[in-house]
Amino acid sequence: MAIEQTFSIIKPNAMKKNVIGKIVDKFESADLKIAGMKIMQISEDLAKEFYAEHKERPFFGELVSFMTSAPVAVMVLQGENAITRNREIMGATNPAEAAEGTIRKLYGDSVGENAVHGSDSPDSAKREIQLFFESSEILNT
Repeated sequence: MAIEQTFSIIKPNAMKKNVIGKIVDKFESADLKIAGMKIMQISEDLAKEFYAEHKERPFFGELVSFMTSAPVAVMVLQGENAITRNREIMGATNPAEAAEGTIRKLYGDSVGENAVHGSDSPDSAKREIQLFFESSEILNT
């Protein structure tokens, strides 16, 4: 199995629910380590760049507005098969369809406000990590 890094965001709705620690515990309990973490307010420009692949979709403006509406926690998670494991821990994009005990089932409100984001591939993880972190902010734990 490969040790890899992935990117995760605790979104504004989960931040407002004050469940950061509960979400981080889900990752750590699954042997994913926090290699970098910070709380920040995403700017409109950064949100647009981050979600550029969705810019032609009708929900793009709503997504940018939501992600810039309140602070978020961004993380670099590290561990064996971190990308796949993170996505399993998060659950299905639609909280109503997510498995019991997953982050999105527990804390998501809707498809658009589903509590967390996680990279879907090694290429996405690399791009997303570089958007939010300087290399000096990431520790190989």
